[in-house]
Amino acid sequence: MPVESDASDQTAASQRVLLVTGLLGAGKTTALKLLEDLGWEVIDNFPIRLLSRLIESPAPAGQAARAPITIGFDSRTRGFNPRETMDLVKMLAGRSDIELTTLFLDCASAELERRYNETRRRHPLAQDMPVSSGIRAERELLEPLRRWADIVIDTSAYTVNELGQVMRQQFASPEGQALTVTISSFGFSRGMPPVTDLVFDMRFLDNPHWQPDLKPLTGQDKAVGDHIRKDPAYGEAFERIRDLVLFLLPRYEAQGKAYVNIAIGCTGGRHRSVFFAEQLAAALRTSGFSPTLLHRNLGARAADLLEEAQPR
Repeated sequence: MPVESDASDQTAASQRVLLVTGLLGAGKTTALKLLEDLGWEVIDNFPIRLLSRLIESPAPAGQAARAPITIGFDSRTRGFNPRETMDLVKMLAGRSDIELTTLFLDCASAELERRYNETRRRHPLAQDMPVSSGIRAERELLEPLRRWADIVIDTSAYTVNELGQVMRQQFASPEGQALTVTISSFGFSRGMPPVTDLVFDMRFLDNPHWQPDLKPLTGQDKAVGDHIRKDPAYGEAFERIRDLVLFLLPRYEAQGKAYVNIAIGCTGGRHRSVFFAEQLAAALRTSGFSPTLLHRNLGARAADLLEEAQPR
């Protein structure tokens, strides 16, 4: 028994350290802000050679231990050298008083080019060359870190909300937190959400898009909801899905799952999925849950054109 107690005390006293790096434009700044919201002490563009000194610094006055630390760095950080960084981190990872994790944020080159073109920013490694040349050079420079990282997140298809979901799943402390439920509506015509646990397809319901008076509205409008409710399949389908979700959520929680993401889809993501997601969220609130409700494609006018190309 004493041995187990000592091991527990050692684990409890270990300093959690997360190193965050990746390609410029892949979302490091967003990830660091999310980690700060999750209670991590965040330091960006920190010289890695000083990491040992930072870890050994005492906790702030009044705190028994330091909060988990996140260190952000990339190819712009002073003295950045992937090989030297890996050597230092390997040495720190062998210490029993440190719980160290490395996160690498990746992104497809074409998507990075699009992001740079939209923001009209120059790539730091391509001042006098096409942005594609800078991305290629940076990818080659960072490839050893990518191969070696504990966690690699590809943000190519992520929205900010979706990246937030991934970061919470990976790095939020589950202690003392209730199950976090997110319900998202989306349009299949724009692809599936990248982070989902349960997906329900509403394309079996009568589509308000084909009603001229309902087409410009959304699932948040009463007239659209009334139209969907008249579909003979709606009532039973809603009850069965609601009951299944309410059956599963406590069991997910009992298994230690901190986050459950429920995706409700239709063709364009503006009518049936929005209404169904709103109704399901209301039902879960009545049952004691506090779901976050997101409408990915609501307000996206291009969804109309995509929906026009689909069969009724």
